Amino acid sequence: MRYSKRDFIKSALATAAVLPATAILSHRVARAAAPVKLGILHSLSGSIAIAEVGVVDAERLAIDEINAAGGVMGSQLQTIVEDGASDWPTFAEKAQKLLVSDKAAAVFGCYTSASRKAVLPVFERYKGLLYYPTHDEGLEFSKNIMYTGADAVQSAIPAIEWLMKNKGKKFYLIGSDFIYPRTTNRIARPTIVKAGGTVVGEDYFPLGSTEFSSVINKIKAAQPDAILSTIVGDSNVSFYKQLNSAGMTAASQAIVALAVSEEEAIGIGAENLVGVNSCMGYFQSVPTPESQKFVAAFKAKYGANRVVGDTMEAGYTSVYLWKLAVEKAGSFDVEKVVAASSDLAFDAPEGKVSLHTTNHRLRKHARIGRFKPDGQIEILSESPLIDPVPFPKL
Repeated sequence: MRYSKRDFIKSALATAAVLPATAILSHRVARAAAPVKLGILHSLSGSIAIAEVGVVDAERLAIDEINAAGGVMGSQLQTIVEDGASDWPTFAEKAQKLLVSDKAAAVFGCYTSASRKAVLPVFERYKGLLYYPTHDEGLEFSKNIMYTGADAVQSAIPAIEWLMKNKGKKFYLIGSDFIYPRTTNRIARPTIVKAGGTVVGEDYFPLGSTEFSSVINKIKAAQPDAILSTIVGDSNVSFYKQLNSAGMTAASQAIVALAVSEEEAIGIGAENLVGVNSCMGYFQSVPTPESQKFVAAFKAKYGANRVVGDTMEAGYTSVYLWKLAVEKAGSFDVEKVVAASSDLAFDAPEGKVSLHTTNHRLRKHARIGRFKPDGQIEILSESPLIDPVPFPKL
């Protein structure tokens, strides 16, 4: 029997008319469960890679865990990783790619404040959502950024208070030459002075600097009770090795590093950091069950010799905060996710944290620790949860 074109059309219409409702529903579910793209944007090369590569691993771990548990609202998460290459224009270019070409529902990334400042107008222009996991200087708010690291009130000020109580009141400030160190010290200096202390020196060095002998001589001559360091990235390798070579070990000179965690200790050399203090919201040695689970999962995925640190934990936590906000909102829409994030709480590895009602920052602990010979941290002090204050009165 031969069929005309009209017969084929009639047959197709008749079949469609009797399709069971379950088949139509199944089709709709399949459409709803399409993969959701997430961007990861960090430096995998250049002078800041020493601090950022591990953050990528932690963020991917969280995404893999969420996918293994069924995804988010029935959708699996597809990860797109881009290299900012320690170059701020590159960060902006890659951010635009993730938002415009890849249509990422959210991006987890940046480390330095300079990279965050470079991508901020991109996220605002294209109405994207960035989760920024690094401790920073504050003095910024964007409706398109969630800040999951500590601000200066949650890190620099607790470090100063601890040093003044335990080490003395004469400070030498040293940092890398970009936004975070300079602005943090704009907050640190009046904090020190108001508390009856003095700043006996302040110096900055370009990212990637490797020569610190001159400033080490200046520090020796100034005889501070404590050094407050905001040196970032691979410059820390040279800085701490040269301090040790000059005989300025932690046994004779108190130091608090605001940008050195256990992850960076591997590149610097644990032997060069023994006794150096760090102030972070999280250390691998935090004894919470969530921390122990995080550490075990990270080592199982990436190797028993790997360690975790503050920014890595904040990146890991960021992914879960996004998931919770999406589920609370019932939507991947950025505006709805942001609205659902207000006062959102999570049992993170660092302890229970919650996003502030309005300023997109986390309530966090400040922990002071001391590096041990194995590169791990002995926790010396822990604060209650500190509210974020991104715009402190100086």
